[in-house]
Amino acid sequence: MAVTDMLQIVPGALDTVNTSELLPYLEAYISKEPVEQIIIGEPFQTDGRPSENLQRVRQFENVWRKKHPEIPIEGVDERFTSVLAHQTMIDSGLHKKARQNKALVDKISATIILQEYLNRKR
Repeated sequence: MAVTDMLQIVPGALDTVNTSELLPYLEAYISKEPVEQIIIGEPFQTDGRPSENLQRVRQFENVWRKKHPEIPIEGVDERFTSVLAHQTMIDSGLHKKARQNKALVDKISATIILQEYLNRKR
């Protein structure tokens, strides 16, 4: 999972973290930085049905809410973000080998998810 940070109104990726390390990573991050809200990608299939991973994301959201009720968490549909990330990489002129870097795709996808959230809030 990629973690992002919103600097003023410009979203940017921080890091890519294994799902098993996400909670400790976020807890360490919020101990050092002020965080108003967590935005998390929610995986759906292209037809809008929940993907098999959505249940795990929702479980994480529930754990977060119990441990950190002071920091709200909100899900954003992440459908097509990998496709958009790959297109962004192509448009940026990255070579095929760089476009195969899953961590980079995840970072760009996370930034797209955060931007989508910000666009919705306008």
